[in-house]
Amino acid sequence: MRLIRMMLLAVLSIASVTATADEVAAKRLSGLLTQAQTLTARFSQLSLDAGGTQLQETSGELILKRPGLFRWHTDQPMEQLLVSNGEKVWLYDPDLQQVTIQSLDQRLTHTPALLLSGDVSKIRENFEITHKEGGNVVDFILKPKAKDSLFDSLRLSFRNDVLNDMQLIDSIGQRTNILFMGVKMNEPQDNAQFTFEIPAGADVIQE
Repeated sequence: MRLIRMMLLAVLSIASVTATADEVAAKRLSGLLTQAQTLTARFSQLSLDAGGTQLQETSGELILKRPGLFRWHTDQPMEQLLVSNGEKVWLYDPDLQQVTIQSLDQRLTHTPALLLSGDVSKIRENFEITHKEGGNVVDFILKPKAKDSLFDSLRLSFRNDVLNDMQLIDSIGQRTNILFMGVKMNEPQDNAQFTFEIPAGADVIQE
């Protein structure tokens, strides 16, 4: 009986430490994200399959405004534009002259752009969070609690408290690495750039 009691206490102690560590990591990440009410940057994005073979390399520009506004523009020759006004998301493909419109449901709030621009108070509700620090770099590993998430894990890295890069890993092991460059925080951003005007003649898909 004493052995069972000791084992139970050990399990409860581990659970308590884990919960505390998760809370500390969430608080640290929330603080870093909240300091940027707006953010602009160039990005370089590299996608690899599970074996490390390069699938795609792109670059572009992002503009974020808290809460929930973002503009993610991928450069030519694979140009795409992803825009959200906090209620809807527009995905525009100029080559196809096609616009896909989605309501901002719970699943979409787990996307990286909205994670960076969304309500930081909900991060711990939606993700299990761990972190580690070394020198001027702090890494956060986020694992979605929802089973239908768009990725299995997400690493967010900050250098000198500024967003530096992220890595997403999906259910089949495909990795997407995104490096942010020239990050600027808290500069005024016009809300008009977070609403998309559908070009004349474009095909519209409503989801």
